[in-house]
Amino acid sequence: MISYKELGLVNTREMFAKAIEGGYAIPAFNFNNMEQLQAIIQAAAETKSPVILQVSKGARQYANQTLLRYMAEGAVEFAKELGWENPQIVLHLDHGDSFETCKSCIDMGFSSVMIDGSHLDYEDNVALTKKVVEYAHQFDVTVEGELGVLAGVEDEVSSDHHTYTKPEEVVDFVTRTGCDSLAISIGTSHGAYKFTPEQCTVDPETGLLVPPMLAFDVLEGVERELPGFPIVLHGSSSVPQEEVETINKYGGALKAAIGIPEPWLRKAAESAVCKINIDSDSRLAMTAAIRQTLAENPGYFDPRQYLKPARDNMKKMYIHKIVNVLGSDGKLAKC
Repeated sequence: MISYKELGLVNTREMFAKAIEGGYAIPAFNFNNMEQLQAIIQAAAETKSPVILQVSKGARQYANQTLLRYMAEGAVEFAKELGWENPQIVLHLDHGDSFETCKSCIDMGFSSVMIDGSHLDYEDNVALTKKVVEYAHQFDVTVEGELGVLAGVEDEVSSDHHTYTKPEEVVDFVTRTGCDSLAISIGTSHGAYKFTPEQCTVDPETGLLVPPMLAFDVLEGVERELPGFPIVLHGSSSVPQEEVETINKYGGALKAAIGIPEPWLRKAAESAVCKINIDSDSRLAMTAAIRQTLAENPGYFDPRQYLKPARDNMKKMYIHKIVNVLGSDGKLAKC
């Protein structure tokens, strides 16, 4: 059993409380490799933002759970080297699909876990989430539950339709499970292909496709039922069109990749939404930089030659999200 506190990590409890009070959201960036992790920590340190490092079940298998434990500890020490005296970094399991997966992550030093029982019947979701909470809270690990289903595909998580969260269920769910935060469904989607062109309208000024409006009425209903309770949005990448265009220019084939407009996310961040998950935007930034670098420098074969531009491009994207979308810059707690 490894306590996250031994690794210098924190859980989400205090940072979420401050985010709700301050009207901003904590960035939850998924990572799979060292370059993503470096870029996240550099961006958070430079902007003085708390940050959540997210790992999906698939990413954990890819990176190896033992290496992840040391990468997280290394991230804390790296942050200190960058001048971040008391790093506020969470290591979070994204979309845990079973009690066993959540328990394994807790035992390996994760400071927060999500148990996604949203695909189950309501009572089964309650029972599974409660079981994870009871185990996690013994070690002061925070737990995110989920009500409602997001459409889209990302790693092992997939659905071909939305099931919006029912505000009338949230009080019962939170009370019976004891979860610390709740992911809800209001129309965001997983992956880079969040919407079909047929679902969108065309912006007459830019000519870009605009997805259907998020169900802010559902969010407002949840807030009324659970005032001051931490709410989470998944599937919130904006799918920057400049990155999509670069990928396609240099040999890619991303067709009709459409994301969530950033002003909508900023509006959500000013509410009880205190954690916004971003994964696809990082993948796009990394892939765009690698494709462009290799196309312009066909003689490159040292991975550092194309991974450094990729890391720099991801860092630029992370800083933009922190400062211009989530509003978490300069929000470090006084320790």
